[in-house]
Amino acid sequence: MAGSLKVTQTKSTISHIARNRATVRALGLRGIGSTSIVPDNEATRGMVRQVRFLVSVEEIAEEGSRPRRATKARTDGDPDAAASDGGEQESV
Repeated sequence: MAGSLKVTQTKSTISHIARNRATVRALGLRGIGSTSIVPDNEATRGMVRQVRFLVSVEEIAEEGSRPRRATKARTDGDPDAAASDGGEQESV
């Protein structure tokens, strides 16, 4: 569960109980539209769950766990792959 969560306040805390207002403030949010990056752990997930009707959440992946970009297959030494390529691209 490593990584971060991007939490954005989408609704006002006016007319909500003090506990919900305090939770939103503890997440680092100051008003509608404000965004905060918090660590992804059990505690912050619990806080977000308690005020889920006031916020929206996005997961942010770790730097090291970024998906790899697809690369072209190498055709060195594989005559079948080189022959099927033909050197030209077909337009669809």
